[in-house]
Amino acid sequence: MAGGGAGVADLCGPRLLNQAVRLSPSDLKAALGREARALGFDAIGFTTPDATSEAGRYFLEFLGSGGHGDMDWLATNPERRADPRALWGGVRSIIMLGVNYGPDDNPLDILARRSHGAISVYAQGDDYHDVIKKRLKILARWLNAATGDEVKVFVDTAAVMEKPLAQAAGIGWQGKHTNLVSREFGSWLFLGAIYSATELPCDDGEADHCGSCNACQDICPTAAFPAPYKLDARRCISYLTIENKGPIPHEFRKAIGNRIYGCDDCLAVCPWNKFAEAGREQKLAARDALRAPALAELARLDDPAFRTLFTKSPVKRIGRDRFIRNVLIAIGNSGDANLAGEAQRLLDDASPLVRGAAVWALSQLMPRDAFATLASRSGGEPDLSVQQEWRAAAS
Repeated sequence: MAGGGAGVADLCGPRLLNQAVRLSPSDLKAALGREARALGFDAIGFTTPDATSEAGRYFLEFLGSGGHGDMDWLATNPERRADPRALWGGVRSIIMLGVNYGPDDNPLDILARRSHGAISVYAQGDDYHDVIKKRLKILARWLNAATGDEVKVFVDTAAVMEKPLAQAAGIGWQGKHTNLVSREFGSWLFLGAIYSATELPCDDGEADHCGSCNACQDICPTAAFPAPYKLDARRCISYLTIENKGPIPHEFRKAIGNRIYGCDDCLAVCPWNKFAEAGREQKLAARDALRAPALAELARLDDPAFRTLFTKSPVKRIGRDRFIRNVLIAIGNSGDANLAGEAQRLLDDASPLVRGAAVWALSQLMPRDAFATLASRSGGEPDLSVQQEWRAAAS
C-alpha cells in the first residue's frame, strides 16, 4: 500500500489492532497520514477545536450584515459553526483533509465561447460530497479501531467552518476571495473533517501569502467583494446561479455571461495556481459532456433528461427549472440570434421561473420591433412575475 503504512483492511485484524492501540500520539498521527494518502487524500493537517475563535467572530459579523442572503442554513445554530465544541462537546482533535480537484485546462477559457455553458470545475464530475465522505468514514473507522475513541466525519454537511480549520491545520490559508489557497494545490482543494475524541499533536497554522495581490477581487464580474477577505454572497454568481431560488436580479444578468452553474473566476485567476497540478481522482474529473455543453442542447432538457445528464453531479440538486433559468440567462448573453428559437419555445414552459427568463433572453436577442410584437401577444400570461418580466423587457 502507498506510503508504506499498514492497510486499512489489515487493521481490522486483532494482532495489528493491538499494535495500533499502543502507538504513541505522534506515531498514530504519522500512521493516520499514511492511511489518508493511501485512500487518495492529497493533504492532511491536525488542529484543536479552539483554533478558530477569531474566525467564529468574523462569521457572526458576516451573518449580522446579511451577506449570506437566503442561505438560511448558515444562520441556523451559528454558535455550532463558530465553535466546534458547541457542535460536539467531546471533540479534542480535528483532522482536516483535502483532495485536489485541479482542472486540466484554464476554467476562464470557456467564457469566450458564448454559445456554450460554463459549469464550475467542482461540478463537472461526480459530487465530491459522496466521493470524499466514503473515504472519510473508512479513515475514521481506522482511527476508532486504533484508539477506541469516538469520531465524527463532516463534508460540508454540518455546521463546520472547514476553511478556517484547514488554515489552522496548516493545509492552506483563507485568501482574499474567502476560499482556501494552498501553496501546493492553489485554489483547488475539496475539504473534509474528522472530529476525534483522541488528543493528537496539532500542526502549525498556515500564514497568509496573498500579499498585495488583488487579482481575485479585481476579476469578480459582480463586485461581490466589498473588501479583501469579505464576501457579499448576494452578489456572487455562484450564489445567484445555485442558491438563489427565484429570478436572477436584473442588475446581475449581463455580468453572469455564460456561467450556468457557479463561477470560478476568483479561483482560476489566483497566482498560486501556477504550482497546482490536475487532480488525480477520476471520479472528480470533468465529464466530456459537462466541459462546454452547447446552450441549445441544454435548453431542450426536460426533467428526466436533466436528471440523466447530471446523475451523481451536484448540479442535480438545484433542479431542472433553476438550471434552465440559468441557461436562458446565458442564451440572452450569447449574442447568437440563432438561439432565440430555443428561448421562444420555452415561453410555454410549465415553470414561471423558466418563462420569465425566456422573456429576458428574447429581449436581448430579438430586434426591438419583433420583440414588441411578441410582447403585445403575451396578455394571457397567468403569472404575475412573468408579466413583470414582459413589462420590464418592453420598456
